Amino acid sequence: MRIGILTGGGDVPGLNAAIKAVVNRVVAAGHEVLGIRRGWAGLLMWQIGDPAGEANYILPLDPQVVRTVDRTGGTFLHTSRTNPGNFPADKAPEHLQADGRDDETADYTEHVLKVIEHLKLDVLIPIGGDDTLSYALRLHDEGIPVIAIPKTMDNDVYGTDYCIGFSTAVSRSVQYIHNLRTSTGSHERIAVVELFGRNSGETSLISAYLSGADRAIISEIPFDPEKLADLLMADKAANPSHYAMMTISEGAQVEGGAAILSGRADTFGHKKLGGIGAVTGDMLRELTGQKIIYQQLAYLMRSGSPDSLDLMVAMNFGTMASDLALEGKSGRMVALHAGSYTHVPIAETRGKVRHVDVDALYDVDQYRPKVRQVGGLPMFLY
Repeated sequence: MRIGILTGGGDVPGLNAAIKAVVNRVVAAGHEVLGIRRGWAGLLMWQIGDPAGEANYILPLDPQVVRTVDRTGGTFLHTSRTNPGNFPADKAPEHLQADGRDDETADYTEHVLKVIEHLKLDVLIPIGGDDTLSYALRLHDEGIPVIAIPKTMDNDVYGTDYCIGFSTAVSRSVQYIHNLRTSTGSHERIAVVELFGRNSGETSLISAYLSGADRAIISEIPFDPEKLADLLMADKAANPSHYAMMTISEGAQVEGGAAILSGRADTFGHKKLGGIGAVTGDMLRELTGQKIIYQQLAYLMRSGSPDSLDLMVAMNFGTMASDLALEGKSGRMVALHAGSYTHVPIAETRGKVRHVDVDALYDVDQYRPKVRQVGGLPMFLY
């Protein structure tokens, strides 16, 4: 058996550990693993019959190659935000550009299928979030055996309670929020901490919950700036050190407004998010007359080595995905449900995104976490 593995979308801590677990399990069982570099781009860009291209995009993996990779974050296979099913025609490799093509985007899945066939892959293990796994689902629909591993620091892949990268992202956020207290308190200011989180506000919610931040704005609930300003001023007045802290998801929206987007949409249709924290800080400055500290944590949340929980989950997800592949199963996604490792049909992810359970975990009127009860909830509450 020959198994292909790739990482797509944003990097998170734990990817290398998952890759290592797959390689060690599969090779110990007498089979092969090929690493596909740069996510789906590795299957899109390579021209069959080009040895230099093969060396650039395909990396045979064995225990010696992956021996130490789990000690660092990111992905040594590299990654990209590439959707071969909807790729800009003018950016496609030369061998895929048809003469006279005037389409803005094209579906190059036929080429990807030919590359998979040429590589003689029996199973493909993609590690990714919603976008990466949406194309994995497309390949599943085309008849390619796929076993998916969910990763995203937003923890918003549907069908699992937990995704690789989330624990480390929250741990980093809590640490930086606490660190920022010294400057915020010293200068008696209001701090606005912007965290990654497009469709789900869980990183903002849980980071605020664990760090004791005064207010948390999440992607799911549009907010009123004047109301937020009043709440933060009350928090500042009640604090003996005379400062206030808040978190905000990058996908958050002002009531009657829209998310802050910039740049050209990627091949999955997403423009770059970010900047709502700065906009909110400016509004708070005008409404309160206070000086604001704005801190966008951004890539600091996903950088560095994984914490113990992400290391544990990544290794076990990789091991389970390998076992499913070796057992001849496909069309599955490994998952955590109620604290137990399991697997679900990858079709469960189709067109679905997990959101914060606002009724159970959030006080809409006070803009802060409100955990009403924890009995029966997953470790990270939703």
